[in-house]
Formats: sequence, structure tokens, C-alpha cells
Amino acid sequence: MPLVTIDVIKNVFTPDQKEALIEKVTEAMVAVEGESMRPVTWVRIKEFEGGDWAIGGQRLTASDVHAMAKGKAA
Repeated sequence: MPLVTIDVIKNVFTPDQKEALIEKVTEAMVAVEGESMRPVTWVRIKEFEGGDWAIGGQRLTASDVHAMAKGKAA
């Protein structure tokens, strides 16, 4: 049984976006392993508080990630 964990910073993704992530990751697993894997494919999203995540020594918040997505420096 596959277990896929997606780590994100809290408040970056909306509930609808998280639902889409779960659906698409499940579909990717089924595409590789076959339809019989759908009922046993677990996908979970783990959210970390802003500032508990860093890249290159820089702590990130949800607003930093949103700015990066818009092409602006964090």
C-alpha cells in the first residue's frame, strides 16, 4: 500500500488546492501501479507552521511562498 506524504507550509494551499493535490497524486500512483492500487493508496498533507521551514538558511512563511509564486523575492 503506497503512502504519499506532501509537506507544505500552513496557509499556502486552499482546501480546494489540497483536494486537487490528493486527487492528482492518487491518479499518478494508479497510472503507475494500476487501478487495483486506488483503494489502498494513502495521500496525506502535512502542514508546518510558517517559519518552521527553511531553504538555504532562510525561514519561510506562507506570505513568502505566495510572493515567490508571483515571481517576487521572499
